[in-house]
Amino acid sequence: MRHFVHPQGICESDSVGAGTNVWAFAHVLPGAVIGKNCNIGDHVFVENDVVLGDRVTIKCGVQLWDGLRAGNDVFIGPNVTFTNDPFPKSKQRPAEFAKTTLEEGCSIGANATILPGISIGRNAMVGAGAVVTRSVPPNAIVQGNPARIQGYVSQIPKPANVVSRAKHEDSPVAVSQVQGVTIYQLPAFEDIRGPLVAVEMAEVLPFVPARFFIVHTVAGSGVRGEHAHRRCEQFLLCVKGSVHVLVDDGLTRQEIILDRPQIGIHIKPLVWAAQYKYSADAVLLVFASHPYQANDYIRDYGTWLRTLNKPHTLSLGETVASAKHRANERGCGSQARSRCVVAEAPKRCE
Repeated sequence: MRHFVHPQGICESDSVGAGTNVWAFAHVLPGAVIGKNCNIGDHVFVENDVVLGDRVTIKCGVQLWDGLRAGNDVFIGPNVTFTNDPFPKSKQRPAEFAKTTLEEGCSIGANATILPGISIGRNAMVGAGAVVTRSVPPNAIVQGNPARIQGYVSQIPKPANVVSRAKHEDSPVAVSQVQGVTIYQLPAFEDIRGPLVAVEMAEVLPFVPARFFIVHTVAGSGVRGEHAHRRCEQFLLCVKGSVHVLVDDGLTRQEIILDRPQIGIHIKPLVWAAQYKYSADAVLLVFASHPYQANDYIRDYGTWLRTLNKPHTLSLGETVASAKHRANERGCGSQARSRCVVAEAPKRCE
C-alpha cells in the first residue's frame, strides 16, 4: 500500500510511509521523513528537517519547521504554532535551528503555541490555546499562558485517607494501587497545648533514614521530583500546607494529596514520583534510606520504562472498565476510601 496525495496537495519527499494521507493544499518538502498511516491535513506545511513517526495526526493549518521531531501516535490540533528560533531575524539563519521533540502519544490542542527547543513528554496533553514555554513532563496535562501543569493523564486526585491497619495499632497504613507505594497515618495527639505528631523511627517508619531534606517556598506552578531511584526508598510528609504527589509504577498512576502532617507516603525504589501543586505555605519533609548518590537517580521517563522492561504506559484509550478490572485484581476494592481511580483519558483539547 502506498501513501496518498490529494490532487491539490504537494509532496516532494520520497520518505513517506505506506497508508499516509496528504490532503489538499498541504506541502511536504523533499527532506521531510514521515512514517506510516499518518494524516496530514489541509494547509499543512512540512519543512525539510522534520521527522514524524507512525500514526501521527496533523490537523489543518499547522506548520512544522526545521528541527521538529515527533514520535509515534502524536496528535497535533488545528492551527498549532511551532517555533524554532528564539531570536528570529529576517534573512539571518542560525547555524542550527532549535530542536523541538514531541514524544510518543502526546497531544497538542488547537491554537497552542510551542516555543523552540523544548520537549512535550510521552502521553502529555497540551490544552487548547496554551503557550508552552518549558518542557512538559511525561503524562502531564498543561494549559494556560504560560502553560502550567493542571493534572496528569488517567488519574483522579483523592485525599490520602487510611483504609486498613498495620501491625502497629497507632500506625495504620493503606496499600496504594501503585505497586511499591504505601500510605501511612502516623500517631497524632492533641490536648489543650495543641496537636502533636510523634514517630519512633525504627518502630513506625519502614526504614531507618540515612538523610532527610526539606522542600519549601516552591512556586505554585513548580514541579519537583520527576524521577525514580534505583536503590533509595523515600518517606514523604507535608508538615505544613499541602502538596500533590504523583506516583507511577509503569502500569498505573495515582495522585495523592498530602494535606495533614500525620499522613505520609512510603515510596520504594523504581517508582516514578513527582510533586506539584504546592500551596504557598507548603513544607515537604523527605526521609531517604540512602545517602545522596547521583547515579541512583533515573531522570528520563523512557529510560525508566526500559529499566522496568515495560515499554508502554497506561494507554490513553484504556477504558474505565478495564482499568478498574485490573485495579480489583491488585486488591483495591470499591470499599477503599483511599484508592487510585483510573479515569478515561481527557478529551483532546481542541
